[in-house]
Amino acid sequence: MLHIFYGEMADVIYNTSVYFKNVYEDEWITDSFTKEMIMDIDKSRVLDNAVIDSPVMGKIAPTSLSGGVKTLILMNYEPEKVFNASACGDNCAKWILKIAQEKELTINLRHIMDFGKGSFTIHILNTGEIVHNMKELIPIAGLYV
Repeated sequence: MLHIFYGEMADVIYNTSVYFKNVYEDEWITDSFTKEMIMDIDKSRVLDNAVIDSPVMGKIAPTSLSGGVKTLILMNYEPEKVFNASACGDNCAKWILKIAQEKELTINLRHIMDFGKGSFTIHILNTGEIVHNMKELIPIAGLYV
């Protein structure tokens, strides 16, 4: 299940790029789920654990991926930690929901992320409420961001 805390929160990893640079493991990059996220978000193809082919930047290291993809990878491999999901664009929302289908995931948001037109289950930690769509989410999130 996805748990979201809106606004300032203690013990959140805010600088996800620096954190990623210092903790990611090579095997994370070659995982099929990670490859899908990288292709979808950055339009880049993983060649091996240290080289990614970006249509914009050419051959890059995993540390040069977008902040959104790095944050998603961290969420997937370290779900016990809380990451600043405001480092992610709305194009990452579907991936956050996918990760949370498999694991308990808590994120911190400082903005209203668009989780799309479909239904979902999100626990808002600020109020304890469970929401199932954007119509239910927006009024609550708007109180805190």
